[in-house]
Amino acid sequence: MTDGFPQRLRKLRERKGISRRVLSGLCGLSKNVVSRYERGERSPSLADAAILAEFFGVSLDQLAGRDKK
Repeated sequence: MTDGFPQRLRKLRERKGISRRVLSGLCGLSKNVVSRYERGERSPSLADAAILAEFFGVSLDQLAGRDKK
């Protein structure tokens, strides 16, 4: 089974070498929200997921772990 959204988000952020604080600032999101997304405590709105996917240059399916790769 592929990773879900929280795992993918954390991996993408770590690959870029940025902190949650930096990611939140670059994407206009709260640091607490990013932390909750990564811990799986909160699911992103479609708008937030789209912002994150665009920032990382991936599709929403890839970010959600629904791609076939």
